Amino acid sequence: MADWIAKLDELIWGPWLLVLMLGTGIWLMLRLEFLPVRRLKFALRCVFGQEPERKQRSYNSLKDVSSKGASGRGVSPFASLTTELAATIGTGNIVGVATAMVLGGPGALFWMMAASVLGLATKLVESTLAVKYHSYNECGERVGGPMYILRTAFPRLSSNSKGYPGRFLAFLYALFAVAASLGMGNMTQSNSIAEACRVTFDVPVALSGLVVTIATILVVLGGIGSIAKVTQVLVPVMGIFYLVGTTGVILANLERLPVGIGAILVMAFAPEAVTGGFLGNLTATASLSVGQAMRMGVSRGVFSNEAGLGAAGISAAATDTEDYVRQGYISMTGVFLDTMIICLVTGLAFISSGLIGSTGADGSLLNGTELTIAVFEGTYGIWGARFVSVSIILFAFATIVAWAYQGEKAFEYLMGRTKYNIWYRFGYALIVFVGAVCSLEMVWNFSDVCNGLMAVPNLIGVLILSMKPNGICQEIIDYDKQYRGG
Repeated sequence: MADWIAKLDELIWGPWLLVLMLGTGIWLMLRLEFLPVRRLKFALRCVFGQEPERKQRSYNSLKDVSSKGASGRGVSPFASLTTELAATIGTGNIVGVATAMVLGGPGALFWMMAASVLGLATKLVESTLAVKYHSYNECGERVGGPMYILRTAFPRLSSNSKGYPGRFLAFLYALFAVAASLGMGNMTQSNSIAEACRVTFDVPVALSGLVVTIATILVVLGGIGSIAKVTQVLVPVMGIFYLVGTTGVILANLERLPVGIGAILVMAFAPEAVTGGFLGNLTATASLSVGQAMRMGVSRGVFSNEAGLGAAGISAAATDTEDYVRQGYISMTGVFLDTMIICLVTGLAFISSGLIGSTGADGSLLNGTELTIAVFEGTYGIWGARFVSVSIILFAFATIVAWAYQGEKAFEYLMGRTKYNIWYRFGYALIVFVGAVCSLEMVWNFSDVCNGLMAVPNLIGVLILSMKPNGICQEIIDYDKQYRGG
């Protein structure tokens, strides 16, 4: 099974998906006239409430908006962002960076950053669309995401068609999103928690899985309100906590940083030019290439910030606002905070530590959680190992509870009724235990497969809707001209 999943992972994350992912980002960045980069400061000001909401046009034209949903039940823009960040700031920022820089070489960090710049445009458009085309469920709660966008806004084949192929793509997206919630949002996170507890605190993985399963049930049974309360406190605290510690690792190894940055840049384009030395056994035992570096950088970057997957739009759509462009900008900052800051600092800490390419007691390359713990233990001693283990636990658990909501909304779309959601919540919690006891390679490959499958219908929808002359990209440009100038 593990070998089959690994082969499927290589097939899905082949050149075609990299071209689709990066090509979409390039197209949107050009179509938006580089607004995602030019207005990043404005987006950050929106996060902290320093930019007022603007009244947008009515949603009456959206046929899928239920009249009984007029209650506007939702969460605050900040709560929505912290839920999004909780789903993205997880093991991808720590363990994901480690696996990318070992399996793809240090050059993978360069491609991760390059993809994240393009990801600003992708996240802005997909989140704006999600809030604009939101709907309401039978309980009057705001719901949305790529499945609702594809169902509502995707061009019909004819004036009297019933919405195909949009409805078919919406079904596929929701199906793949449920699978991704079990993989990226669940199994990889619980696996990292269990491994961190095993390596640092000598706790059996089964026991860790059981404890995290129980904790997950207690949180997710409360729905989006309970999840938002947890993430509003947990995300800012754990982000600051981790950045301070990681910066300390870089400062402690500052003399290696210039050489490390050089290795990142060289190995992004010519991995074969670097052998041994600074990178230990990495170049001798790993099959490195530009394609491998690009693949690992882009896939792990997408795993981290979810730009192109559309999942953040599910959380964004829960926001109680009609200013959908402003909320799109708020969601866009998730890419900046998640990848362009946290992942970059993590990667620089790894490369400056000199431990990439090191081997463990069994002679295999240190990777994932083990490499991460070794880096922090090398700087802070046993307290460093404990520090990063606690960081992994907090990051991963926040991701588990946040993805429970996103997966549940996709499941709700498939089932059509909210009464079945309780079964998803219990099933989701039980999968936490499965992830804890599975192998690292299997859960990460499974997650990559689900991510790739989920990205395809979402990117098709984003591309088609962005090509309309007066479509979503033009709306964002007009919004900027009207309210921001330029």
